Amino acid sequence: MALGETLDSNGWVLSPAVDCSQLLRAWQTARIFIDQLVDRFPGPPQLTGFDALAERGVGSAANLTAGQIEAVVREDPRFPDLPPGWKSDSHFRLPLQGAESLMEAGERVAAHLERQMAALVGACDTDTLKLFVGHGAAFRHAAHRLGVLSFEQIARYSMYHARPVFLEYVEGRGWEHVGGEWKVRGGDVGFTD
Repeated sequence: MALGETLDSNGWVLSPAVDCSQLLRAWQTARIFIDQLVDRFPGPPQLTGFDALAERGVGSAANLTAGQIEAVVREDPRFPDLPPGWKSDSHFRLPLQGAESLMEAGERVAAHLERQMAALVGACDTDTLKLFVGHGAAFRHAAHRLGVLSFEQIARYSMYHARPVFLEYVEGRGWEHVGGEWKVRGGDVGFTD
């Protein structure tokens, strides 16, 4: 696995505490990482789900398709029709209870990363890699919030499934992209997140 090679080439220790979104697909991906890296953990791996790592919340429209969400909003006389491109608009929040924008989701994910990494710094005396498994759009918006991506890069990049991007906090410089590849989207292909 490429992640094992990255650990070896950088001399990183793998934290046994693995954080993932509460959504099943993130938990399944995290399990694959743990199963393939089980011999590299310094102790028994512990997978913990966090609401903070979820993708953008659509509130009361959870589990509906984009078309169904548009119909719900269109049929509610309190709301105007959704604007074109609403799903990929970083600042747009559905007018539904519990919904958040992509930027708000990124803020939530970034805050989780900052908290967890601050706790790890105090507990480790070697370069340690911590796995966070979540959802691409929320992580890209978090990377913007952390100063790793410009606003324009959020839409230009995507993430490969189950291929990590490595971010590091460097004292005095902030967060940096130190490894792994962003997936570069070609031209305008009608981004949906």
